[in-house]
Amino acid sequence: MAIKENLGLLEKRILQKLVVFILVLSAGLLTVGGFLGYLLAERRAAAIEAPNSALTAEYLSASFAEVAKTVEPAVVNIDTKGKIPEVSVKPSQSDEKGDKELYDFLQKQFTPRPVYGVGSGFIVDPKGYILTNYHVVSDSSRITVRLQNGEEYIGTVIGTDEETDLAVVKVNAGRDLPAVKLGDSNAVQVGDWVLAIGSPFGLAQSVTAGIISQLGRETPGGTVFRKFIQTDAAINKGNSGGPLVNMRGEVIGINSQIASVTGDFNGIGFALPSNEVAFVYQQILATGKVKRGYLGVSPESIRPEFGKVYDMPNLTGAMVVGVEDSQSAAGKAGIKPGDIIIEIDGKTVTGSQDLIAKIASISPDRQVSLSYLREVAGKLEKTTVAVTLKERPSRSMSASETPDPPKKLTPGTAAETRPWGLNLIELMPQAAETSKMQGLTGVVVKEIDPASFLADVGDLNGQNMLLQRDLIQGVNRTPVKTVAEFIAVVNKLKIGDAVVLQISRYESRGQKVLPHLVQFTVQ
Repeated sequence: MAIKENLGLLEKRILQKLVVFILVLSAGLLTVGGFLGYLLAERRAAAIEAPNSALTAEYLSASFAEVAKTVEPAVVNIDTKGKIPEVSVKPSQSDEKGDKELYDFLQKQFTPRPVYGVGSGFIVDPKGYILTNYHVVSDSSRITVRLQNGEEYIGTVIGTDEETDLAVVKVNAGRDLPAVKLGDSNAVQVGDWVLAIGSPFGLAQSVTAGIISQLGRETPGGTVFRKFIQTDAAINKGNSGGPLVNMRGEVIGINSQIASVTGDFNGIGFALPSNEVAFVYQQILATGKVKRGYLGVSPESIRPEFGKVYDMPNLTGAMVVGVEDSQSAAGKAGIKPGDIIIEIDGKTVTGSQDLIAKIASISPDRQVSLSYLREVAGKLEKTTVAVTLKERPSRSMSASETPDPPKKLTPGTAAETRPWGLNLIELMPQAAETSKMQGLTGVVVKEIDPASFLADVGDLNGQNMLLQRDLIQGVNRTPVKTVAEFIAVVNKLKIGDAVVLQISRYESRGQKVLPHLVQFTVQ
Protein backbone atom coordinates (compact mmCIF):
# COMPACT_ATOMS: atom_id res chain seq x y z
CA MET A 1 0.00 0.00 0.00
CA ALA A 2 2.77 2.42 0.87
CA ILE A 3 4.61 1.51 -2.35
CA LYS A 4 1.53 2.34 -4.44
CA GLU A 5 1.13 5.70 -2.74
CA ASN A 6 4.81 6.58 -3.37
CA LEU A 7 4.45 5.66 -7.04
CA GLY A 8 1.40 7.90 -7.34
CA LEU A 9 3.21 10.83 -5.82
CA LEU A 10 6.17 10.29 -8.17
CA GLU A 11 3.91 10.23 -11.22
CA LYS A 12 2.28 13.46 -10.07
CA ARG A 13 5.58 15.23 -9.68
CA ILE A 14 6.81 14.01 -13.07
CA LEU A 15 3.57 15.14 -14.66
CA GLN A 16 3.81 18.57 -13.01
CA LYS A 17 7.40 19.03 -14.20
CA LEU A 18 6.40 17.92 -17.70
CA VAL A 19 3.59 20.50 -17.76
CA VAL A 20 5.98 23.26 -16.57
CA PHE A 21 8.55 22.23 -19.24
CA ILE A 22 5.92 22.31 -21.96
CA LEU A 23 4.73 25.75 -20.82
CA VAL A 24 8.28 27.12 -20.72
CA LEU A 25 9.04 25.59 -24.11
CA SER A 26 5.87 27.11 -25.58
CA ALA A 27 6.70 30.56 -24.21
CA GLY A 28 10.20 30.31 -25.63
CA LEU A 29 8.90 29.25 -29.00
CA LEU A 30 6.42 32.16 -29.00
CA THR A 31 9.20 34.62 -28.16
CA VAL A 32 11.48 33.26 -30.85
CA GLY A 33 8.59 33.17 -33.29
CA GLY A 34 7.68 36.78 -32.48
CA PHE A 35 11.27 37.89 -32.93
CA LEU A 36 11.55 36.01 -36.21
CA GLY A 37 8.22 37.48 -37.28
CA TYR A 38 9.48 40.97 -36.43
CA LEU A 39 12.64 40.42 -38.46
CA LEU A 40 10.64 39.07 -41.38
CA ALA A 41 8.23 42.01 -41.18
CA GLU A 42 11.10 44.50 -41.12
CA ARG A 43 12.76 42.81 -44.05
CA ARG A 44 9.45 42.77 -45.91
CA ALA A 45 8.86 46.48 -45.16
CA ALA A 46 12.36 47.30 -46.32
CA ALA A 47 11.84 45.20 -49.42
CA ILE A 48 8.60 47.05 -50.15
CA GLU A 49 10.01 50.49 -49.30
CA ALA A 50 13.02 50.27 -51.61
CA PRO A 51 10.99 49.48 -54.72
CA ASN A 52 8.49 52.24 -53.79
CA SER A 53 11.31 54.83 -53.63
CA ALA A 54 12.48 53.71 -57.01
CA LEU A 55 8.93 53.73 -58.30
CA THR A 56 8.41 57.28 -56.91
CA ALA A 57 11.48 58.55 -58.76
CA GLU A 58 10.39 56.72 -61.90
CA TYR A 59 6.87 58.09 -61.52
CA LEU A 60 8.16 61.66 -61.14
CA SER A 61 10.40 61.23 -64.16
CA ALA A 62 7.50 59.79 -66.15
CA SER A 63 5.33 62.72 -65.03
CA PHE A 64 7.91 65.22 -66.26
CA ALA A 65 8.10 63.39 -69.57
CA GLU A 66 4.31 63.27 -69.92
CA VAL A 67 3.88 66.97 -69.11
CA ALA A 68 6.64 67.94 -71.55
CA LYS A 69 5.11 65.74 -74.25
CA THR A 70 1.71 67.38 -73.69
CA VAL A 71 2.88 71.01 -73.56
CA GLU A 72 5.80 71.17 -76.00
CA PRO A 73 3.70 71.10 -79.21
CA ALA A 74 2.06 74.38 -78.09
CA VAL A 75 5.34 76.12 -77.25
CA VAL A 76 6.76 78.27 -80.04
CA ASN A 77 10.05 79.93 -80.85
CA ILE A 78 9.77 83.64 -81.69
CA ASP A 79 12.42 85.32 -83.86
CA THR A 80 12.21 89.08 -84.25
CA LYS A 81 13.80 91.57 -86.57
CA GLY A 82 14.12 95.03 -85.07
CA LYS A 83 13.28 98.26 -86.83
CA ILE A 84 16.25 99.88 -88.54
CA PRO A 85 17.14 103.19 -86.88
CA GLU A 86 17.51 106.29 -88.99
CA VAL A 87 21.01 107.21 -90.15
CA SER A 88 22.34 110.11 -88.10
CA VAL A 89 25.15 110.94 -90.56
CA LYS A 90 24.09 113.79 -92.86
CA PRO A 91 25.88 114.93 -96.04
CA SER A 92 27.67 118.24 -95.78
CA GLN A 93 26.13 121.29 -97.38
CA SER A 94 29.58 122.07 -98.76
CA ASP A 95 30.43 121.19 -102.35
CA GLU A 96 33.97 120.33 -101.44
CA LYS A 97 35.04 116.91 -102.64
CA GLY A 98 36.63 116.07 -99.30
CA ASP A 99 33.34 116.46 -97.49
CA LYS A 100 31.54 114.09 -99.85
CA GLU A 101 34.25 111.48 -99.56
CA LEU A 102 34.06 111.71 -95.78
CA TYR A 103 30.29 111.31 -95.89
CA ASP A 104 30.52 108.27 -98.18
CA PHE A 105 33.09 106.71 -95.85
CA LEU A 106 30.95 107.29 -92.78
CA GLN A 107 27.86 106.04 -94.57
CA LYS A 108 29.56 102.72 -95.25
CA GLN A 109 31.01 102.44 -91.75
CA PHE A 110 27.89 103.39 -89.81
CA THR A 111 25.05 102.11 -91.94
CA PRO A 112 22.65 100.77 -89.29
CA ARG A 113 21.69 97.14 -89.41
CA PRO A 114 18.60 95.52 -87.90
CA VAL A 115 18.84 93.91 -84.49
CA TYR A 116 17.65 90.32 -84.30
CA GLY A 117 16.14 88.82 -81.16
CA VAL A 118 14.85 85.48 -79.95
CA GLY A 119 12.19 84.61 -77.41
CA SER A 120 9.45 82.13 -76.62
CA GLY A 121 5.69 81.96 -76.53
CA PHE A 122 2.84 79.48 -76.27
CA ILE A 123 -0.41 78.92 -78.13
CA VAL A 124 -3.52 79.40 -75.99
CA ASP A 125 -6.12 79.08 -78.76
CA PRO A 126 -6.13 76.57 -81.64
CA LYS A 127 -6.96 79.49 -83.97
CA GLY A 128 -3.37 80.68 -83.56
CA TYR A 129 -3.42 83.12 -80.64
CA ILE A 130 -0.08 83.18 -78.85
CA LEU A 131 1.00 84.73 -75.54
CA THR A 132 4.50 86.11 -75.05
CA ASN A 133 6.30 89.00 -73.36
CA TYR A 134 5.93 92.54 -74.65
CA HIS A 135 9.69 93.04 -74.55
CA VAL A 136 10.13 90.06 -76.90
CA VAL A 137 8.16 91.66 -79.75
CA SER A 138 8.40 95.40 -79.04
CA ASP A 139 9.90 97.58 -81.78
CA SER A 140 9.92 94.67 -84.24
CA SER A 141 9.50 95.05 -87.97
CA ARG A 142 8.98 91.32 -88.47
CA ILE A 143 7.97 88.48 -86.15
CA THR A 144 8.60 84.89 -87.18
CA VAL A 145 6.88 82.15 -85.20
CA ARG A 146 8.30 78.63 -85.45
CA LEU A 147 6.32 75.61 -84.24
CA GLN A 148 7.71 72.41 -82.76
CA ASN A 149 7.39 70.61 -86.11
CA GLY A 150 9.49 73.28 -87.84
CA GLU A 151 6.64 75.14 -89.55
CA GLU A 152 7.15 78.91 -89.68
CA TYR A 153 4.55 81.68 -89.83
CA ILE A 154 4.61 85.46 -89.76
CA GLY A 155 3.14 86.74 -86.52
CA THR A 156 0.96 89.82 -86.09
CA VAL A 157 0.72 91.67 -82.78
CA ILE A 158 -2.94 91.84 -81.72
CA GLY A 159 -2.33 93.89 -78.58
CA THR A 160 0.19 94.61 -75.85
CA ASP A 161 0.26 95.66 -72.21
CA GLU A 162 3.42 97.33 -70.96
CA GLU A 163 2.25 97.27 -67.34
CA THR A 164 2.46 93.47 -67.22
CA ASP A 165 4.97 93.07 -70.08
CA LEU A 166 2.54 90.91 -72.08
CA ALA A 167 1.70 90.68 -75.78
CA VAL A 168 -0.77 88.68 -77.84
CA VAL A 169 0.47 87.53 -81.26
CA LYS A 170 -1.64 85.86 -83.97
CA VAL A 171 -0.55 83.47 -86.72
CA ASN A 172 -2.71 82.12 -89.55
CA ALA A 173 -1.89 78.45 -90.07
CA GLY A 174 -5.07 77.51 -91.91
CA ARG A 175 -5.74 74.73 -89.39
CA ASP A 176 -6.18 74.22 -85.67
CA LEU A 177 -2.94 74.33 -83.73
CA PRO A 178 -2.06 72.53 -80.48
CA ALA A 179 -2.85 74.75 -77.50
CA VAL A 180 -2.34 74.74 -73.75
CA LYS A 181 -4.70 75.68 -70.93
CA LEU A 182 -4.16 78.51 -68.47
CA GLY A 183 -4.36 77.15 -64.91
CA ASP A 184 -5.25 78.82 -61.62
CA SER A 185 -2.14 80.54 -60.29
CA ASN A 186 -3.88 81.22 -56.98
CA ALA A 187 -3.83 77.46 -56.32
CA VAL A 188 -0.05 77.04 -56.56
CA GLN A 189 2.01 76.57 -53.42
CA VAL A 190 5.64 77.02 -52.50
CA GLY A 191 7.36 73.68 -53.11
CA ASP A 192 5.18 72.60 -56.07
CA TRP A 193 7.07 71.00 -58.96
CA VAL A 194 7.04 73.02 -62.21
CA LEU A 195 8.56 72.87 -65.69
CA ALA A 196 9.81 75.84 -67.70
CA ILE A 197 9.73 75.39 -71.48
CA GLY A 198 11.17 77.75 -74.08
CA SER A 199 14.09 78.67 -76.30
CA PRO A 200 17.04 79.73 -74.14
CA PHE A 201 19.82 81.08 -76.39
CA GLY A 202 17.67 80.00 -79.35
CA LEU A 203 17.69 76.33 -78.31
CA ALA A 204 14.03 75.62 -79.04
CA GLN A 205 11.88 73.27 -76.95
CA SER A 206 14.28 73.21 -73.99
CA VAL A 207 12.68 71.87 -70.79
CA THR A 208 13.93 72.59 -67.25
CA ALA A 209 12.46 71.46 -63.93
CA GLY A 210 12.29 73.08 -60.51
CA ILE A 211 9.93 74.10 -57.75
CA ILE A 212 7.97 77.17 -56.79
CA SER A 213 10.37 79.13 -54.60
CA GLN A 214 8.05 81.95 -53.50
CA LEU A 215 4.88 83.80 -54.47
CA GLY A 216 4.05 87.49 -54.89
CA ARG A 217 7.62 88.59 -55.55
CA GLU A 218 8.26 92.20 -56.58
CA THR A 219 11.33 93.26 -58.53
CA PRO A 220 13.13 96.63 -58.69
CA GLY A 221 11.63 98.94 -61.28
CA GLY A 222 8.56 96.73 -61.66
CA THR A 223 4.93 97.84 -61.58
CA VAL A 224 2.19 97.01 -59.12
CA PHE A 225 0.78 94.63 -61.74
CA ARG A 226 3.89 92.44 -61.67
CA LYS A 227 3.81 90.26 -58.56
CA PHE A 228 5.76 87.26 -59.76
CA ILE A 229 5.94 83.57 -59.06
CA GLN A 230 9.57 82.84 -58.19
CA THR A 231 11.06 79.53 -59.34
CA ASP A 232 14.43 77.81 -59.40
CA ALA A 233 13.68 76.11 -62.73
CA ALA A 234 16.47 77.22 -65.09
CA ILE A 235 15.42 80.31 -67.08
CA ASN A 236 17.85 82.04 -69.44
CA LYS A 237 17.85 84.59 -72.25
CA GLY A 238 15.36 83.41 -74.83
CA ASN A 239 13.06 81.79 -72.24
CA SER A 240 11.11 85.06 -72.01
CA GLY A 241 7.49 84.53 -72.97
CA GLY A 242 7.60 80.78 -72.46
CA PRO A 243 5.26 78.90 -70.12
CA LEU A 244 5.81 77.78 -66.55
CA VAL A 245 3.59 74.72 -66.15
CA ASN A 246 2.40 72.57 -63.25
CA MET A 247 2.35 68.77 -63.15
CA ARG A 248 -1.08 68.72 -64.78
CA GLY A 249 0.32 70.44 -67.86
CA GLU A 250 -1.46 73.73 -67.10
CA VAL A 251 0.29 77.07 -67.56
CA ILE A 252 0.49 78.79 -64.18
CA GLY A 253 2.88 81.56 -65.26
CA ILE A 254 4.70 83.19 -68.15
CA ASN A 255 8.49 83.38 -67.72
CA SER A 256 9.47 87.04 -67.76
CA GLN A 257 12.57 87.90 -65.74
CA ILE A 258 15.64 86.48 -64.03
CA ALA A 259 17.77 87.73 -61.16
CA SER A 260 21.39 87.42 -62.19
CA VAL A 261 24.69 89.26 -62.01
CA THR A 262 25.89 87.83 -65.33
CA GLY A 263 22.54 87.88 -67.13
CA ASP A 264 22.36 84.09 -67.21
CA PHE A 265 20.68 81.48 -64.98
CA ASN A 266 21.38 81.99 -61.30
CA GLY A 267 18.65 79.94 -59.67
CA ILE A 268 16.10 82.76 -59.45
CA GLY A 269 13.51 83.24 -62.17
CA PHE A 270 10.22 85.13 -62.21
CA ALA A 271 6.97 84.27 -63.98
CA LEU A 272 3.87 86.45 -64.21
CA PRO A 273 0.93 84.52 -62.63
CA SER A 274 -1.53 82.99 -65.08
CA ASN A 275 -4.55 84.71 -63.50
CA GLU A 276 -3.09 88.12 -64.35
CA VAL A 277 -2.16 86.80 -67.79
CA ALA A 278 -5.74 85.62 -68.36
CA PHE A 279 -7.13 89.05 -67.36
CA VAL A 280 -4.87 90.83 -69.85
CA TYR A 281 -5.45 88.26 -72.60
CA GLN A 282 -9.25 88.48 -72.41
CA GLN A 283 -9.20 92.30 -72.52
CA ILE A 284 -6.85 92.40 -75.49
CA LEU A 285 -9.06 89.95 -77.37
CA ALA A 286 -12.15 92.03 -76.58
CA THR A 287 -10.85 95.56 -77.21
CA GLY A 288 -7.26 95.30 -78.46
CA LYS A 289 -5.90 96.80 -75.25
CA VAL A 290 -6.20 96.64 -71.48
CA LYS A 291 -8.47 99.17 -69.80
CA ARG A 292 -7.84 99.94 -66.14
CA GLY A 293 -9.35 102.49 -63.80
CA TYR A 294 -7.31 105.60 -63.03
CA LEU A 295 -7.57 108.07 -60.18
CA GLY A 296 -4.83 110.49 -61.25
CA VAL A 297 -2.79 110.68 -58.05
CA SER A 298 0.74 109.86 -56.98
CA PRO A 299 0.38 107.81 -53.77
CA GLU A 300 2.79 106.96 -50.99
CA SER A 301 2.22 104.20 -48.42
CA ILE A 302 1.40 105.02 -44.82
CA ARG A 303 3.70 103.04 -42.55
CA PRO A 304 3.36 102.04 -38.88
CA GLU A 305 5.43 105.06 -37.77
CA PHE A 306 2.79 107.42 -39.15
CA GLY A 307 0.05 105.72 -37.12
CA LYS A 308 2.13 105.96 -33.95
CA VAL A 309 2.82 109.64 -34.44
CA TYR A 310 -0.87 110.39 -35.03
CA ASP A 311 -2.04 108.10 -32.19
CA MET A 312 -3.78 105.80 -34.70
CA PRO A 313 -1.74 102.56 -34.39
CA ASN A 314 -3.94 100.57 -36.79
CA LEU A 315 -4.02 103.22 -39.51
CA THR A 316 -3.29 102.06 -43.05
CA GLY A 317 -3.67 103.86 -46.35
CA ALA A 318 -1.92 105.84 -49.05
CA MET A 319 -1.04 109.51 -48.82
CA VAL A 320 -1.57 111.59 -51.94
CA VAL A 321 1.70 113.33 -52.76
CA GLY A 322 0.47 114.75 -56.05
CA VAL A 323 -2.71 115.20 -58.07
CA GLU A 324 -2.37 115.03 -61.86
CA ASP A 325 -4.57 118.07 -62.55
CA SER A 326 -7.94 119.58 -61.75
CA GLN A 327 -9.61 117.57 -64.53
CA SER A 328 -8.40 114.19 -63.30
CA ALA A 329 -10.76 111.91 -61.40
CA ALA A 330 -9.14 112.89 -58.10
CA GLY A 331 -9.02 116.59 -59.03
CA LYS A 332 -12.73 116.70 -59.84
CA ALA A 333 -13.50 114.96 -56.53
CA GLY A 334 -11.54 117.55 -54.56
CA ILE A 335 -8.69 115.28 -53.51
CA LYS A 336 -5.58 117.27 -52.52
CA PRO A 337 -1.93 116.49 -51.80
CA GLY A 338 -1.60 115.40 -48.18
CA ASP A 339 -4.92 113.53 -48.12
CA ILE A 340 -4.70 109.94 -46.93
CA ILE A 341 -6.92 107.52 -48.87
CA ILE A 342 -8.08 104.75 -46.54
CA GLU A 343 -11.00 103.03 -48.35
CA ILE A 344 -12.28 102.29 -51.86
CA ASP A 345 -15.90 101.09 -52.00
CA GLY A 346 -15.67 100.20 -48.33
CA LYS A 347 -12.53 98.07 -48.78
CA THR A 348 -9.49 99.03 -46.70
CA VAL A 349 -6.51 100.44 -48.59
CA THR A 350 -3.31 98.97 -47.15
CA GLY A 351 -0.79 101.06 -49.08
CA SER A 352 0.11 102.80 -52.32
CA GLN A 353 0.36 99.64 -54.41
CA ASP A 354 -2.88 98.31 -52.98
CA LEU A 355 -4.59 101.59 -53.91
CA ILE A 356 -3.30 101.38 -57.50
CA ALA A 357 -4.29 97.71 -57.78
CA LYS A 358 -7.80 98.31 -56.41
CA ILE A 359 -8.41 101.29 -58.70
CA ALA A 360 -6.94 99.50 -61.74
CA SER A 361 -9.22 96.50 -61.20
CA ILE A 362 -12.27 98.76 -61.66
CA SER A 363 -13.52 99.65 -65.12
CA PRO A 364 -12.99 103.23 -66.34
CA ASP A 365 -16.01 105.57 -66.15
CA ARG A 366 -17.37 103.69 -63.13
CA GLN A 367 -18.20 105.66 -59.98
CA VAL A 368 -16.62 104.52 -56.72
CA SER A 369 -16.87 105.59 -53.10
CA LEU A 370 -13.56 106.93 -51.80
CA SER A 371 -12.82 107.71 -48.14
CA TYR A 372 -9.84 109.81 -47.08
CA LEU A 373 -8.38 111.58 -44.06
CA ARG A 374 -7.40 115.23 -44.16
CA GLU A 375 -5.52 117.06 -41.41
CA VAL A 376 -7.58 119.92 -40.01
CA ALA A 377 -6.34 121.86 -36.98
CA GLY A 378 -3.90 119.09 -36.09
CA LYS A 379 -6.48 116.32 -36.35
CA LEU A 380 -7.28 113.86 -39.13
CA GLU A 381 -10.88 114.16 -40.28
CA LYS A 382 -12.56 111.51 -42.45
CA THR A 383 -14.43 112.44 -45.64
CA THR A 384 -16.16 110.19 -48.17
CA VAL A 385 -16.72 111.30 -51.78
CA ALA A 386 -17.98 109.78 -55.02
CA VAL A 387 -15.31 109.58 -57.73
CA THR A 388 -15.80 108.72 -61.41
CA LEU A 389 -12.67 106.94 -62.59
CA LYS A 390 -10.92 107.62 -65.87
CA GLU A 391 -8.85 105.25 -68.00
CA ARG A 392 -5.29 104.54 -66.93
CA PRO A 393 -2.83 105.83 -69.56
CA SER A 394 -0.03 103.65 -70.92
CA ARG A 395 3.36 103.83 -69.26
CA SER A 396 5.22 106.92 -70.45
CA MET A 397 8.54 105.97 -68.90
CA SER A 398 10.36 102.65 -68.84
CA ALA A 399 11.54 101.10 -65.59
CA SER A 400 15.10 102.19 -66.35
CA GLU A 401 14.19 105.84 -66.76
CA THR A 402 14.39 108.20 -63.80
CA PRO A 403 13.41 111.86 -63.52
CA ASP A 404 16.13 114.42 -64.08
CA PRO A 405 17.67 115.59 -60.80
CA PRO A 406 16.38 118.92 -59.51
CA LYS A 407 18.48 121.99 -59.90
CA LYS A 408 21.20 122.30 -57.30
CA LEU A 409 20.24 124.49 -54.36
CA THR A 410 22.40 127.46 -53.56
CA PRO A 411 23.89 126.89 -50.08
CA GLY A 412 22.53 129.11 -47.33
CA THR A 413 24.55 130.88 -44.72
CA ALA A 414 23.23 129.03 -41.69
CA ALA A 415 25.46 126.69 -39.73
CA GLU A 416 25.65 123.09 -40.94
CA THR A 417 25.11 120.11 -38.63
CA ARG A 418 24.64 116.33 -38.79
CA PRO A 419 21.74 115.00 -36.69
CA TRP A 420 21.03 111.40 -37.80
CA GLY A 421 23.90 111.80 -40.26
CA LEU A 422 22.17 114.66 -42.10
CA ASN A 423 24.07 117.70 -43.28
CA LEU A 424 21.37 120.39 -43.14
CA ILE A 425 21.14 124.01 -44.20
CA GLU A 426 18.30 126.46 -43.92
CA LEU A 427 16.35 127.39 -47.04
CA MET A 428 17.39 130.86 -48.11
CA PRO A 429 15.39 133.08 -50.53
CA GLN A 430 17.78 132.60 -53.44
CA ALA A 431 17.77 128.81 -53.01
CA ALA A 432 13.97 128.80 -52.71
CA GLU A 433 13.64 130.61 -56.04
CA THR A 434 16.14 128.33 -57.80
CA SER A 435 14.40 125.18 -56.59
CA LYS A 436 10.88 126.55 -57.19
CA MET A 437 10.12 126.47 -53.45
CA GLN A 438 9.11 130.08 -53.01
CA GLY A 439 6.86 130.61 -50.03
CA LEU A 440 8.01 127.43 -48.27
CA THR A 441 10.06 127.16 -45.10
CA GLY A 442 12.19 124.39 -43.70
CA VAL A 443 15.66 122.88 -43.73
CA VAL A 444 17.34 121.48 -46.82
CA VAL A 445 19.11 118.12 -46.88
CA LYS A 446 22.52 118.98 -48.27
CA GLU A 447 24.08 115.55 -47.71
CA ILE A 448 23.25 112.19 -46.12
CA ASP A 449 26.06 110.30 -44.41
CA PRO A 450 26.25 106.86 -46.13
CA ALA A 451 26.98 105.29 -42.72
CA SER A 452 23.76 106.70 -41.23
CA PHE A 453 20.73 104.43 -40.80
CA LEU A 454 18.76 107.01 -42.80
CA ALA A 455 20.82 106.10 -45.87
CA ASP A 456 19.21 102.64 -45.72
CA VAL A 457 15.61 103.82 -45.36
CA GLY A 458 13.51 103.07 -48.46
CA ASP A 459 12.15 100.20 -50.49
CA LEU A 460 12.93 98.54 -53.84
CA ASN A 461 10.82 101.06 -55.74
CA GLY A 462 12.52 104.07 -54.19
CA GLN A 463 9.62 105.05 -51.93
CA ASN A 464 10.03 106.33 -48.36
CA MET A 465 13.54 107.56 -49.15
CA LEU A 466 15.05 110.84 -48.02
CA LEU A 467 17.03 112.47 -50.84
CA GLN A 468 19.53 115.24 -51.16
CA ARG A 469 17.88 118.63 -51.72
CA ASP A 470 14.65 117.52 -50.00
CA LEU A 471 13.08 120.27 -47.91
CA ILE A 472 12.16 119.03 -44.39
CA GLN A 473 9.21 121.06 -43.13
CA GLY A 474 8.07 119.05 -40.14
CA VAL A 475 9.05 116.28 -37.75
CA ASN A 476 6.25 114.31 -36.09
CA ARG A 477 3.64 117.02 -36.71
CA THR A 478 5.98 119.73 -35.39
CA PRO A 479 6.87 122.38 -38.01
CA VAL A 480 10.57 123.17 -38.39
CA LYS A 481 11.89 126.30 -40.07
CA THR A 482 15.49 126.31 -38.89
CA VAL A 483 18.25 123.79 -38.26
CA ALA A 484 18.06 124.68 -34.55
CA GLU A 485 14.36 123.83 -34.45
CA PHE A 486 15.04 120.52 -36.22
CA ILE A 487 17.78 119.64 -33.70
CA ALA A 488 15.51 120.56 -30.78
CA VAL A 489 12.88 118.07 -31.96
CA VAL A 490 15.40 115.35 -32.78
CA ASN A 491 17.07 115.62 -29.36
CA LYS A 492 13.79 114.64 -27.71
CA LEU A 493 13.64 111.36 -29.65
CA LYS A 494 15.34 108.14 -28.63
CA ILE A 495 16.17 104.81 -30.28
CA GLY A 496 12.98 102.94 -31.12
CA ASP A 497 10.80 106.05 -31.51
CA ALA A 498 8.67 106.42 -34.63
CA VAL A 499 9.43 109.37 -36.93
CA VAL A 500 7.46 110.96 -39.75
CA LEU A 501 9.24 113.65 -41.74
CA GLN A 502 6.99 115.98 -43.72
CA ILE A 503 9.04 117.01 -46.74
CA SER A 504 8.66 118.80 -50.06
CA ARG A 505 10.50 117.63 -53.15
CA TYR A 506 10.95 119.20 -56.56
CA GLU A 507 9.79 116.71 -59.22
CA SER A 508 11.39 117.65 -62.53
CA ARG A 509 9.12 115.31 -64.47
CA GLY A 510 6.06 117.37 -63.59
CA GLN A 511 7.95 120.60 -62.90
CA LYS A 512 6.24 120.72 -59.51
CA VAL A 513 7.09 120.71 -55.82
CA LEU A 514 5.17 117.88 -54.17
CA PRO A 515 4.74 116.78 -50.54
CA HIS A 516 6.15 113.43 -49.40
CA LEU A 517 6.43 111.45 -46.20
CA VAL A 518 9.56 109.71 -44.96
CA GLN A 519 8.66 107.25 -42.20
CA PHE A 520 11.17 105.31 -40.10
CA THR A 521 12.17 104.23 -36.60
CA VAL A 522 15.15 105.81 -34.87
CA GLN A 523 18.11 103.43 -34.76
